[in-house]
Amino acid sequence: MLKVRRALISVSDKQGLEDLVRCLSELGVEILSTGGTAKKIRELGIAVKDVSEYTGFPEMLEGRVKTLHPKIHAGLLALRDNPDHLEEVKKHNIELIDMVVVNLYPFEKVVQQKGVDLEEAIENIDIGGVTILRSAAKNYKAVAVVTSPSQYPLIIKELKDNKGCLVEQILKDLALEVFRRTSEYDTAIFNYLSGEFKEEKLFPQKLTLSLEKVRDLRYGENPHQKASFYRDLSFQRGFSLIKQYQGKELSFNNILDLNSAVEIVKEFIEPACAIIKHNNPCGVASAENITKAYLDALDCDRLSAFGSIIGFNREVDKNTAEVIMKEADFVECIIAPSYEKASLEVFSQKKNLRIIEADFDSFKDYLDFRRVGGGFLVQNKDLKDMGESNLKVVTKKSPASGEFTSLLFAYKVVKHVKSNAIVLAKGKKTVGIGAGQMSRVDSVIISVRKAGERAKDSVLASDAFFPKPDAIEEAYRAGVRAIIQPGGSIRDKEVISACDRYGISMVFTGIRHFKH
Repeated sequence: MLKVRRALISVSDKQGLEDLVRCLSELGVEILSTGGTAKKIRELGIAVKDVSEYTGFPEMLEGRVKTLHPKIHAGLLALRDNPDHLEEVKKHNIELIDMVVVNLYPFEKVVQQKGVDLEEAIENIDIGGVTILRSAAKNYKAVAVVTSPSQYPLIIKELKDNKGCLVEQILKDLALEVFRRTSEYDTAIFNYLSGEFKEEKLFPQKLTLSLEKVRDLRYGENPHQKASFYRDLSFQRGFSLIKQYQGKELSFNNILDLNSAVEIVKEFIEPACAIIKHNNPCGVASAENITKAYLDALDCDRLSAFGSIIGFNREVDKNTAEVIMKEADFVECIIAPSYEKASLEVFSQKKNLRIIEADFDSFKDYLDFRRVGGGFLVQNKDLKDMGESNLKVVTKKSPASGEFTSLLFAYKVVKHVKSNAIVLAKGKKTVGIGAGQMSRVDSVIISVRKAGERAKDSVLASDAFFPKPDAIEEAYRAGVRAIIQPGGSIRDKEVISACDRYGISMVFTGIRHFKH
């Protein structure tokens, strides 16, 4: 067991500090400290010695140099069972330090703040603290190293129960946490500076992920699978920042569907709504207000909307909330950037309905990771957008002026539908969606069946080229007037000829939108 006789304390987060230092003081532990921490301890009426007094060297460079001194690090690194080490520290009047309590400058929090500049970020890179932690953890058998206020209750209990001593297993656990924390800290610094210095390519030679478990989930995709949600420590964003007003905890599938809803409605400048089921939209619309957008999206496929996720890109008002409660048979979750207080009161009538508020601007991941056996596939996200000027009319008949708007709307939606994907739309609302089929013509047939009579005079978006004219024939029988697709098939001429034969206009985008 380690007997704690001398402790070095230097913390930026002073939460819980009073309880810890009072415990140490009561046990007769000598306390060394720096700057603001020493001041705080004195204010508590507890004896403390300044590190500068102990080292005989003042703090320098506006606090950049405080603890980087041989009397500190030799006191930490000296092996207690090595006579040569003990003789050497004695020769230089170096006292052994048995405990270190250090938490680092809040670099990660600082760089998340809006408007933070490079100079401020760099000043929040902790040097002395990281060095102390690593020195202490390297000599963990002789030094207890505490990195977080969350560890204080355990340390206090163990010290009191064991008359100022700590057992070796606790020392091992504390040391291990040091190397996890410093690794996490260095990763955050590297990722931030890589973006600022712009020296790293989109796909650097090495990628470092630093994740922290936020919470366990009830289960994974299925009840027999266990699951948890981890946040990316490099950037606090997305689901690590959401606010839940009511309802049960989010499930694995809820989070996937909510993410899909956010990604779709972010595509639109004007009010928009996306209704998601099994990670596919079953209805999407944009309109002059979110109430109309919701009703238009719901009308696309009311049957599939049972047990769905609803996403909005505007604040949810009371009127929209009342419409949802009236029109929807069953909704799992709603996600929006904000809610009127009155709308929350309306939703409170259904306690199990999960109401999620999210900062949509924080959903700015630029890389898409897919786990496969033995590694990851990494790609930049499909953020390609286009306007009417990017479209190439390839048929004899050109789309009517209003149809261009509808075609572009449908093409924004289709990239969020599992391949093979087909979207039928009228104006700025979907009327039929065919998703995830192994043949494109089957996706067309499904979208037409979903649309029913509404397929007549609709436009059709395809996420990839048509390999054969059979899908065009199905579209013609349904009454489709215009088609948007990437083009690029070896049978493009046959497909275009079929459109000309049936009087359907077609435009090529040159951009494919597969989503596997």
